[in-house]
Amino acid sequence: MKTVDDLVTIIRDEIGLPVTPADAELPLPDVIGWDSVHLLALCVILERETARPISLPDVLEAPTLKAIYEVAVSTGQS
Repeated sequence: MKTVDDLVTIIRDEIGLPVTPADAELPLPDVIGWDSVHLLALCVILERETARPISLPDVLEAPTLKAIYEVAVSTGQS
């Protein structure tokens, strides 16, 4: 996963939500169909994709999909 567009593709393909790159900037409550179950599923997928743990507290504080992407790519890096 190299870009936020890759995250959008993962959400579309693996979670089944019809998100677009523009949705990555929306507040999560404004992303059509988004809920806490999708968030947990995405965390599992991101841990698989990045091969490292994702900080759940940081993900829970993320206001957008883009912010979740930033948490995923920065977790475990110095």
